[in-house]
Amino acid sequence: MPPAVATRARRARQIAEVLLRHGLGYLVSIFGLERFVPLHRGLLGHPRRPEPYAAPEHLRMALEELGAAWIKLGQFLATRADLLPPSYQRELARLQDAAAPVPGAQIQAVIEAELGRPVSELFARFEPEPLAAASIGQAHAATLPDGTEVVVKVRRPGVVEQVEQDLELLLTLAHTASRHWELAETYDIVGIVQEFALTLRAELDYLREGRNAERFAHNFAGNPAVHIPRVFWEYTTSRVLTLERIRGIKIDNLTALDAAGFDRTELAERVARILMQMVFEDGFFHADPHPGNFFVEPDGTIGLIDFGMVGIVDAPTQDRLAQLLLALAQQDPDRLVDAFLELGVARRYVDRLALREDLRHFVLSYYDRPLRELRLEPLLKEALAIVRRHHLHLPTNLVLLAKTVMMAEGLAARLAPDFQVATLLPGYVRRLLLHRYLPLRWIRRLSWTGLEAAEFGLELPRQLRRLLHALEQGSLQLGMRPEGFEPLIARLERLTNRLVLGMITAAFIVGLAVLMTAFRLPGIEPLIGPLFGLGFLLTALLAAYLIWVILRSGQI
Repeated sequence: MPPAVATRARRARQIAEVLLRHGLGYLVSIFGLERFVPLHRGLLGHPRRPEPYAAPEHLRMALEELGAAWIKLGQFLATRADLLPPSYQRELARLQDAAAPVPGAQIQAVIEAELGRPVSELFARFEPEPLAAASIGQAHAATLPDGTEVVVKVRRPGVVEQVEQDLELLLTLAHTASRHWELAETYDIVGIVQEFALTLRAELDYLREGRNAERFAHNFAGNPAVHIPRVFWEYTTSRVLTLERIRGIKIDNLTALDAAGFDRTELAERVARILMQMVFEDGFFHADPHPGNFFVEPDGTIGLIDFGMVGIVDAPTQDRLAQLLLALAQQDPDRLVDAFLELGVARRYVDRLALREDLRHFVLSYYDRPLRELRLEPLLKEALAIVRRHHLHLPTNLVLLAKTVMMAEGLAARLAPDFQVATLLPGYVRRLLLHRYLPLRWIRRLSWTGLEAAEFGLELPRQLRRLLHALEQGSLQLGMRPEGFEPLIARLERLTNRLVLGMITAAFIVGLAVLMTAFRLPGIEPLIGPLFGLGFLLTALLAAYLIWVILRSGQI
């Protein structure tokens, strides 16, 4: 067996053992991992406590045990309220991306290999003990030769190889699950794994994180109340990222904020406005706004860190959001259904009447409530529950957007329980709608439409010639997906199987009778009765076997 194949098999066996140890044998079956480990091993070795662990807790513990890629997968799935029920979201949100630190000597070796000089020459001071250690990398405090305080993020040795192996395995498991599990195909698990792989690979590349930081710095260049750390590119590679150090009070340290005399309601509004600007004005937002990434500096400036996970709200998405908000404002259920379906991707047939009724109830529940009483988290969770109920699949950036808004509201509520983020929404929504319906924007869109129409007019004769040529040659093929015909097709398959079974049984009986009639050997007359009985018995046994086979396949 080639070494790469053997390594994959060992990792697959380890995954299967961890899942079984945590009572997740159904996942072993769905992912086709049974051949790697005997099922009787069960729960041996998993942590114990007086009250049994719930299924979401077992899933979280299994992901923690499997390492970096799986922890990140759990964190990614915790944001997917369109896929998972709340109990699993809450539990997976508890996943801590922490790991035992890599020894300082190994970290310094990585820095020297990447930057080409000894650490003692690169930095006036370098702390070997990390400020934080995560599954992908760890951060160290340092000082540049000119006295500037920095934080050096270093990727853990070997993490890329392990993550790539796990991502390849995850994709294989997702393809297997799609063949064995109807829900896996319905929710496009293969596509979800591919989206997750893109997100995780982006986090592995520190050059990308540095560019994200610079883009945020550009967007907030005119806002002195926001501090984005400077990137020191001469000390940065894909494995090493050197950023200006942000010093201040962590925004969830309420005791320290009160002791320093900060107005927490003002801070809550400032943080909310920062995130609203990212979403509604810049279309480029910090997708991991947990309290550990926000600092309050002595002069009240908000400092942001950790730019590995970002989201983008492009112009088409802004247009669809504007349509949705307009339909909500007008309480138009039909337009709301259209806007809702344009935001999501329907992987299968959608019952428009049922979706319309769900959305109508949703609008009526919140329409007359004043903004000061409106909380965004339950509103968004209910909307995402509708998405999940109708098997819609939201693009990753929209899911990240919903998660970011909910986290922003939670952060603001922790700072000032009486402050409601929703009170800031009308101004940004009006700005979004005005931007959509600006005459200049419509003129620009019309000009592009005119150019596309002209190009289509030029291409149309050529395409028609190709179509006519295909018709003349008889090579034109039409494809059709029989959506909604699955029950009818299944019934036809069962009917066909029954007819075939009856024909086979009848053929055996007729064949046996013909043989007994045609071949009459001398002295066989006394044996005809027993032979007929034996023949009928064999035929009955064969028919019973065929029925059993077809019943097991579920096709009769």
